[in-house]
Amino acid sequence: FFDLFLFKTKMACAGNYLCSDSSSSSTAAKPKILLTGLRRAGKSSIVQVVFTKMSPHETLFLDSTLKAQKHDVSHNAFVQFEVWDFPGHGDGGYDPAFAADVEMAVAQCGSLIFVVDSQDDTLEAEDTLVKTAAKAWEINPHLNIEVFIHKIDGLSDDHKIELHRNLQQRVNEDLGLQKPLPAPGTAGPSSGFSGHIPSVPHLAFHLTSIYDHSVFEAFSKVVQKLIPQVQTLESLLDMFISNSRVEKAFLFDVLTKIYIATDSSPVDHTTYELCSDMIDVTVDVNMIYGWGDAAPRSLPPDSEQGPDRTAEG
Repeated sequence: FFDLFLFKTKMACAGNYLCSDSSSSSTAAKPKILLTGLRRAGKSSIVQVVFTKMSPHETLFLDSTLKAQKHDVSHNAFVQFEVWDFPGHGDGGYDPAFAADVEMAVAQCGSLIFVVDSQDDTLEAEDTLVKTAAKAWEINPHLNIEVFIHKIDGLSDDHKIELHRNLQQRVNEDLGLQKPLPAPGTAGPSSGFSGHIPSVPHLAFHLTSIYDHSVFEAFSKVVQKLIPQVQTLESLLDMFISNSRVEKAFLFDVLTKIYIATDSSPVDHTTYELCSDMIDVTVDVNMIYGWGDAAPRSLPPDSEQGPDRTAEG
């Protein structure tokens, strides 16, 4: 198993050098991920924990987001995208001013993440989610909408399952997405909105928390949908497994612990968590002794490295 982990880590590190000069393309060419939701839902905390290595406890002191913030993520050949953190909605209804501000961004983005605070009244968030999704699909019918049912830490397993099931059912009903789906090229059942709801919508729900690995795993699934080569990578990992004794293979981005590909077998949460913890150990050790030739393209803001650090160890 640990041989497999080292293989995966080396592949992820080597990915930093797979980019040619064409990888430094314009910002407009990069896939975009938009985060939205009600105020204090935890959007900025997710971005800071996943992409800047901020401690979850430090996010308690983050200020509310007052304007859209862009985070450029360019770690290796495959992890090349932008994350836009938008201010939260001020009320439960659909805000026309908000829609006007993000319409161009929605038209250009590949995924929209709507964050729902599971520890708050979800009815307001559901209403805003439905209206935001309907408007977003009018602008971009191929948009992937991911719902992060966030702050699940402290909830019982039964409560998590019930919350996930009920939220998904109600949102799908409000959007007219319950099976059977309408025929291609036709609008779904009326849900009180003008415009066209895509006949094959891209809507997924994830249970997340910044205090465990769930938010990293959920973001992994979001990012995979933006990588054109993901099917090729999956096939390569399947070939690797079929010619070796390993049971499971991941291709990780070391800095974020996002896995950009895995083999076709189901993902076991325990295996992912163990690999994620081992990556933390690897990064911490390399911060002390240096990365050598396998240094990632960028490191967390508070990290330092240099030839003299090896001598200090």
